[in-house]
Amino acid sequence: MEATELIKKVRKIEIRTRGLSKQLFSGEYHSVFKGRGMAFTEVREYQYGDDIRSIDWNVTARLNHPFVKIFEEERELTVILLVDVSASGNFGTKTQFKKDLVTELCAVLAFSAIQNNDKIGVIFFSDKIEKFIPPKKGRTHILRIISELIEFKPQNTKTDIAQALRYLINVIKKRSIVFVISDFFSRNFEEPLKISSKKHDTIAMQIYDLRETELPDIGLVYAQDAETGEQKWLDTSSRSLRNNYSKWWNERQSGIDELFAKNNVDMVRIRTDESYIKPLMNFFRTRERRR
Repeated sequence: MEATELIKKVRKIEIRTRGLSKQLFSGEYHSVFKGRGMAFTEVREYQYGDDIRSIDWNVTARLNHPFVKIFEEERELTVILLVDVSASGNFGTKTQFKKDLVTELCAVLAFSAIQNNDKIGVIFFSDKIEKFIPPKKGRTHILRIISELIEFKPQNTKTDIAQALRYLINVIKKRSIVFVISDFFSRNFEEPLKISSKKHDTIAMQIYDLRETELPDIGLVYAQDAETGEQKWLDTSSRSLRNNYSKWWNERQSGIDELFAKNNVDMVRIRTDESYIKPLMNFFRTRERRR
């Protein structure tokens, strides 16, 4: 992609997502993702109604007058976007590909983070770690992330969430907010997920397309698995084939729900042909009610 075209795309995404994050998500983000704790800022004279447990006895003794310690919440957090860039992201049957939705979603989360003075970093993964952008603040940093999301070409096509989570656990030492953004076409990642959910505030965001949930009755279809390259003909006019596929999808989704619930990982599902605003707002409000 030429530089001028890339700049236009980045700017278009910035205009849309920065406005949304400012108008819709900043307050909810701030309420849901609290700081690490309380930090001492200053002392002031004791006033009627102050908690006597906050009295600074050293200053009080020195000045012969009661003083109390003032604490403020440490707001600064670190947000990590663990982004699946495998070949299955190049799929979409209506308004956009899954990878395009991921780009916009990441931009919204990134702008929400920096508006609250948080750092944000990104780990791109397929069945290997494709790229790591360390956490930083600022608009320039966010625009770099968006540019990478638009233009990045992964070396591999498959998905290994377990490896991505293990890398996250090893490289991100400080407790962070981690958004795992994927379609979750991956197996055997429960053990690193369990460790990640204990070390970090881990949220799963499943990006999917309507046509992944059910097969349309359109006759003989030639299909190819984007990640493995496997090809086969499917007779979608077969009711049993369609029913078996729907059953597989529903069982798969139930299994994912059970896995995340077991490990205290919140789940947000977003479909490529629907707005992500409502699922995100529901997520923030649900988290806020639980606090």
